[in-house]
Amino acid sequence: MATPADTSGADSFIKNLGKIYGLYAGGFLAFVVFLAILEQVGVPNKILGYLFVFFTIAVYAIIGVLSRTAQVSEYYVAGRRVPAFYNGMATGADWMSAASFVGMAGTLFLLGYDGLAWVLGWTGGFVLVSVLIGPYLRKFGAYTVPDFMSFRFGGNFARFLAVIVLVACSFTYVTAQIFGTGLIASRFLGMQFEVAVFVGLVGILLCSMLGGMRAVTWTQIAQYIVLIVAYLAPIVILSTKIYGIPIPQLTYGQAIADITAREGQFLKDGLATVANLKPHIQPWTTYTPLNFFAIIFCMMVGTASLPHILMRYFTTPSVREARQSVAWSLLFIFLLYFSAPAYAAFSKLEVYTNIIGRDVSQIRPWMFTWGELGLIQVCGKNAASLQAVIDACKAVGTGVVRLQDFVINTDVIVLSTPEIAGLPYVISGLVAAGGLAAALSTADGLLLAIANALSHDVYYKMIDPNAPTVKRLTVARILLVVVAIAAAATAATRPADILAMVGWAFSLAMAGNFPALIMGVWWKRATTPGAIAGIIGGFGIAIFYLVCTRYFPGYGVAYFGMSSLTNPAGAPLIADMAKAMAAPNAMDTWVTLAHPLASKVGWFGLTNIAAGLIGMPVGFALIYVVSLMTKEPSKELQAFVDEIRKPRGRTVMQEKD
Repeated sequence: MATPADTSGADSFIKNLGKIYGLYAGGFLAFVVFLAILEQVGVPNKILGYLFVFFTIAVYAIIGVLSRTAQVSEYYVAGRRVPAFYNGMATGADWMSAASFVGMAGTLFLLGYDGLAWVLGWTGGFVLVSVLIGPYLRKFGAYTVPDFMSFRFGGNFARFLAVIVLVACSFTYVTAQIFGTGLIASRFLGMQFEVAVFVGLVGILLCSMLGGMRAVTWTQIAQYIVLIVAYLAPIVILSTKIYGIPIPQLTYGQAIADITAREGQFLKDGLATVANLKPHIQPWTTYTPLNFFAIIFCMMVGTASLPHILMRYFTTPSVREARQSVAWSLLFIFLLYFSAPAYAAFSKLEVYTNIIGRDVSQIRPWMFTWGELGLIQVCGKNAASLQAVIDACKAVGTGVVRLQDFVINTDVIVLSTPEIAGLPYVISGLVAAGGLAAALSTADGLLLAIANALSHDVYYKMIDPNAPTVKRLTVARILLVVVAIAAAATAATRPADILAMVGWAFSLAMAGNFPALIMGVWWKRATTPGAIAGIIGGFGIAIFYLVCTRYFPGYGVAYFGMSSLTNPAGAPLIADMAKAMAAPNAMDTWVTLAHPLASKVGWFGLTNIAAGLIGMPVGFALIYVVSLMTKEPSKELQAFVDEIRKPRGRTVMQEKD
């Protein structure tokens, strides 16, 4: 239990949060200015990259160490004393992962209009959190989402199922974040990607292992300041440089008009073909309308189902502040998401200006670092050196870089934009620090969610209910390290791009958590058998669809009635299914990412990113039907449901330290 001295110190810290983080923000900006001066006096770029990465990780680590705790409530829910404003900022950092910072603008760059599906879905999800789930779980007053499932649906089996769903979606999500840290570290520290993921892992563990949710909360606030400054800086500079207005959201429309004009000119000059040019503002060039709206819906509902996001609202002092926290979360997230389309537009404009149409001999050295990692290709080959590019383009009969000759990985767009635009290297380092902050902040929250579920819900609640505080926290820390190493090892295999992995996590959370959470809060008649059936059925069908279409597509076609998905024009992605199924590798048991059938087959024309759209209706239907077929919950439990739906009042359940 907390001593009076501990409580007094914590209260003093809370009262001075504005001053503390104001000084931190000023210090960070001074650090950036200092590095800019070092660049001007000739300090090598590699040294600047090291300083950016190690300084920011060191600051987060110091916060994590200073926030260490031996109190259960502090470790799991930060003592439930985080003010709404700062919890909203921490939630923003927790939410804006490597997918948001690194992947989203890249997706908008590649897909144009179609990429807006991700922006719309993720933003809208917090409305669902505010209206349907977040405040009511705070009113319940436990430590984890499985806690609620166990109490509402009577026992450890429901808890165990909730833990399985939590681990599945959170592990997929955290793998994507560690992938992002590895990508940044490999570029700016000059090390192999497979080594870089474990370097990034050290920073993640230092932030979260000793202090749990308390350390993660105060670290995430610091990380939000870094990532939002880093994200806005390049596009503010480019907007000022190109259009004379330092507000990129206002010049975004002109950038789109300039992109459209250049696309037309490329076609006239033979620098692009109709087949490979996707007009930036034209809808349905990548996704069918069905999949466009399916992704919006899955990202929206998935947001309201992710355990590490819902956990953030357990940390506020009251139900009222939980609601306020959601509103602040939306504001802080809006600052980045409202800027992402502008970032993509300015990135594309710089690529069109500085790369497309240029002589291959004029390619600048920055490209070669990304090319060595296999993330930029020119004329069909990795752009690992100038000579490699010249030879590759000579082989295809061109001396200039055409649009069809230049391929850049979506995960590189944000990180490389300052270099493409010829901005000072310190801006590239700043963006790298922002991307690292985004990946670390989300990874911290996800690893904590997994470790807390395994230590609190499995070990403490199911194995050793009498475990003392020290033992509980020791188990939690050990599990956090084990899960982190497993996720890093998975990320090192490069299982997919960041956005795809994140999309899968959202679908799994949507199918496994959302029906049970909604029915548990909003339908008193929902029973334990109904919830169990809904979780197993909804989550089971979603994970089957994802795994089968991605790794066993041949079996999906042969035995489960799957067929080729179509492109927006209605043409099958696999032109000749019979020929594809006759290929020697069609029925391989574990196909590679490059497999001709992988992620190209399915049911109803739905991409596997939207697997939750198949699983969630199954979950709702099973909960409803089975609940009506089984005995209704006790009057006491129904009264409990009525109580947590009241927007204010005392916490219904209070965990002991």
